[in-house]
Amino acid sequence: MAAAVQLRIQDDQVVLTNGILQLTLTNPGGNLIEIQYCGIDNLLELSNPNLKGGFWDLNWSEAGSAGTRGKFDTIEGTTFRVVVETDEQVELSFTRMWDPSLQGDHAPLSIDKRFMLFRGCSGFYSYAIYERNEDMPAFNLNETRIAFMLNIQKFRYMAISDDRQRYMPLPDDRLPPRGEELAFPEAVRLVDPIEPEFKGEVDDKYEYSCENKDNQVHGFICLEPPVGFWQITPSNEFRTGGPTKQDLTSHVNPTTLAMFVSTHYGGTDLVVKFGEGEPWKKVFGPVFIYLNSASDENEAFKLWDDAKRQMNQEVESWPYGFPASEDFPKADQRGTVSGNLLVRDRYTSEELIVADGAYVGLAPPGEIGSFQKECKGYQFWTRADSQGYFSINNVSPATYNLYAWVPGFIGDYRSESTITITAGCEVELGDLVFEPPRDGPTLWEIGIPDRSAAEFYFPDPNPLYINKLYLNLPADRFRQYGLWERYADLYPDGDLVYTVGTSDYRKDWFYAHVNRKIGENIFQSTTWQVNFEVDNVVQTGTYKLRIALCSATYSELQVRVNDPDANPPHFTSGLIGSDNAIARHGVHGLYWLFNIDIPESQLRQGYNVIYLTQAKNDTALHGIMYDYIRMECPEPDTIPMK
Repeated sequence: MAAAVQLRIQDDQVVLTNGILQLTLTNPGGNLIEIQYCGIDNLLELSNPNLKGGFWDLNWSEAGSAGTRGKFDTIEGTTFRVVVETDEQVELSFTRMWDPSLQGDHAPLSIDKRFMLFRGCSGFYSYAIYERNEDMPAFNLNETRIAFMLNIQKFRYMAISDDRQRYMPLPDDRLPPRGEELAFPEAVRLVDPIEPEFKGEVDDKYEYSCENKDNQVHGFICLEPPVGFWQITPSNEFRTGGPTKQDLTSHVNPTTLAMFVSTHYGGTDLVVKFGEGEPWKKVFGPVFIYLNSASDENEAFKLWDDAKRQMNQEVESWPYGFPASEDFPKADQRGTVSGNLLVRDRYTSEELIVADGAYVGLAPPGEIGSFQKECKGYQFWTRADSQGYFSINNVSPATYNLYAWVPGFIGDYRSESTITITAGCEVELGDLVFEPPRDGPTLWEIGIPDRSAAEFYFPDPNPLYINKLYLNLPADRFRQYGLWERYADLYPDGDLVYTVGTSDYRKDWFYAHVNRKIGENIFQSTTWQVNFEVDNVVQTGTYKLRIALCSATYSELQVRVNDPDANPPHFTSGLIGSDNAIARHGVHGLYWLFNIDIPESQLRQGYNVIYLTQAKNDTALHGIMYDYIRMECPEPDTIPMK
């Protein structure tokens, strides 16, 4: 039988061991300072004076603060207690209660960090309970996570997915003069790395981001001895922003993260804003830190496959039954929601269309599409099958709206009434019909309505700014640094012109509508042109231009019809977005849908032009990404496309 779990409590440290691994945490702070495993004295790195070992942290700011960054707070516990202690398992609590005398120094939260170790388990679990009471002041929570700084000399090979794996440069390679900072501090060109194989590459942690739905296991491999360190997140329910929200994973240092709240790829819309005396409680996690080993170095890379198997076991075990906190609902306290989602679009089919592959989820009640900016509650998502049937299991007790969107259709579905989940309930919703926005038949369209710019043209990277990992991964080519700069190379003088019926959006529609650099820190707004023909303008109705964006960063989209100098423009979005997806090598950020009326008087028989201007030109990184554009004719006439 495997060794029993043992606990040793010292004045300033707590030691946990189960014969497989040994953890040492500060007492009462609750920060990991040592993980012994497989003959390695410490899997963690302690040489950095600021970010070292393993720790929970957060970033916060005073209420009313602008932006997404504030005060960094490594959450130091002030009280330690043993929650569970048996031969089979130990659960420890490190708590920091809100102290009004420290207002301005600490975020107004009470935080209970938990760590769990089990007999025979090659890894450990961690979760935390964040709580606000009615006597706490207002504040903004920008980010919270658990982070692990791994042994620099040991962990050099990173794995995020089957395709996204590589040896990583050293942290010193990022520092001058070995590294040259690019447009922002996270992106560094390695000009004189310690190991010449990395010379000329760009290192940027955002090149290794991942969507929540796919962000289940990632980490590092040590080759001597062959050991893996893996962060496994078995559920997305406690993450913010929905299933396709992107976030950080692992990167140089070496660093492995479990992100819970962040503004990455969402911007200020994803800052969690609490009002004066607003009560709140949320459990983040548990997440599992899995350690594995191989018999010899030749087997080291198989540790990734083993980590995936372990991830699947953790997912199948969710929700865990072992967390001692009553704030974490167990399986018998949760419920299920199922139904069948159909689409009604009579210009696509006279019959109802099955919502094949629809994203369907439960999130706190709100406006249509509000889930992507929802930060305080829990979300539960699934994908509908080929017939549109869905089942959302293990839903925590609360009241929700049902939200959905369907690849191939614009817009969002939201249930008309709320859904209340109680322990053991099984809610069958039956057939649900989503009617996407549509006023008439399609005159022309550009792109695929899938909330992504992936189908558009992504240029080859500048040879000065490559990440070798992505040179042979076409589906990930958007992750290369500096692709936005290539627009000016392709269009040095005039701007993009797209002719409906002749142009191909896969080749002729640049992935991002960005500014053109015309001097040192001087940028010019750009206007794209969509040319199309109308044989006969319908005189008795209004045309509809629908523009779906999948990203916006401090941008203003202006639309003009047949007059590039019209002032005011026919439509303006106003200043929108701060998701920064272009700079962070994303193929999408947040979703926006604009439905614009085009009076028939503004169109003419024959040749017509839509002018699209991104009017904010402060930096190279202000811009938008289009998801899909469609022009609809008035009902009932159908105007053939030329």
